[in-house]
Amino acid sequence: MGIVQNIWWMLVLIGVMILIHELGHYWAARWFDVRVEAFSFGFGPRLFGYRKGETDFRVSLIPFGGYVKMTGEQPGEDGSEDPRGFLGKPRWQRMIIAFAGPLMNILLAVGLLAGLYMNRYPKVVGADGPATLGFVEKDSAAAKAGLAEGDVIVAIDGKQNPTWEEVALTVIGSANRPLPVLATRKGEQIIATMTPLLDEQTGVGEAGWSQHHEIQVGAVTPDTGAEKAGLKSGDVLVALDGVKLGSTLKLHALLREGAGKPVQLTYLRGAKETIVEIQPKLTELDAKEKRWLLGVQLTPRVTFVALSFGDALNESIKQNKRDAGLILQLLRGIVERRTSGKTLSGPIGIARMSAEAARDGAPTFIWLMAQVSLNLAIFNLLPIPILDGGTILMLLIEMLLRRDLSMQLKETIFKLGFVFLTMVVAFVLYNDISKILPG
Repeated sequence: MGIVQNIWWMLVLIGVMILIHELGHYWAARWFDVRVEAFSFGFGPRLFGYRKGETDFRVSLIPFGGYVKMTGEQPGEDGSEDPRGFLGKPRWQRMIIAFAGPLMNILLAVGLLAGLYMNRYPKVVGADGPATLGFVEKDSAAAKAGLAEGDVIVAIDGKQNPTWEEVALTVIGSANRPLPVLATRKGEQIIATMTPLLDEQTGVGEAGWSQHHEIQVGAVTPDTGAEKAGLKSGDVLVALDGVKLGSTLKLHALLREGAGKPVQLTYLRGAKETIVEIQPKLTELDAKEKRWLLGVQLTPRVTFVALSFGDALNESIKQNKRDAGLILQLLRGIVERRTSGKTLSGPIGIARMSAEAARDGAPTFIWLMAQVSLNLAIFNLLPIPILDGGTILMLLIEMLLRRDLSMQLKETIFKLGFVFLTMVVAFVLYNDISKILPG
């Protein structure tokens, strides 16, 4: 049943992505009077559909993708000399047609987040302040660089007065690369060079630090020490055994050091501060990791507000720009071998994330849909033959040369692109399977 649900929610998710993407190509093609022979959801044999005008709108057997078939799309095929064929149009028009698909995915990502923020914009308490360290792990990259809890990051890798999000994005894409860091500690400047380590599990750079934030209980697990002590969703954790808490990672570190001993937890409910004793429980997170836990799901303390249309749109654009920057940093890291390819997910990984997001509720599913739509847009714009970005690149080259590339060269490039894309698909499928298999 779980597998069926995963597949169903993945089809819902990518179905919207495919439809929007291909509509972009279709509308642009029709705008420039290109004859569209087929608009297909899926690949392979036609299952059903209907014909409207000169276009066959169909659903095909393999649902993982889609395409718009335009007359004379490839050199040498029937219709390549047709003035209403794709190749019969000026290069700038063909470039717009190729770009229209990814553009629609970008607009969808912006629109989804804007709509979500108009109803439920998560604002982390204290997020507007400076990038302050709430915890530094022992023997971590940050600790070895001489940084400590309470330090304020005022510059990293040339970025002045960065937000914590900018700090995190810089670290993620900089595994094994020295980063100059300027911090302040009680009014004094700290100049350091930090080299983030590659996290083998996530495949990204890791500094071993976390932002200072208030810790809020999101949910309480039944039959645990936290439930027996009376903790409730919304409680704010203040201290553990008298040590003030400034981040979730610090709480986990203190529990690990305690090795299962009962702890005195101080929490805040409204304006009332309470101290309770809780017995941590050793919990198996997966086949590779066990951790001492209190029995609560923790999140940074957030408040939810409804933004106006203008503010929601502005925040959505900024968030999508940040997300696009992160995606490009990760891709650059993979190419430069500073980031592991394990960060890539394929259809199995997307299916799992889709089902989990659907169980969490509409806001989470909408957020994931926006993320996938943006990822799809950026992936399609990569300069890889047979993708939209490859088509755009070849058109740009032809515009610079003021002549067509030879048909033999185009066919060779297309074949190489197909082989490369096949290897990428095989790799992400291997990634997905390795993540769910034990060991």
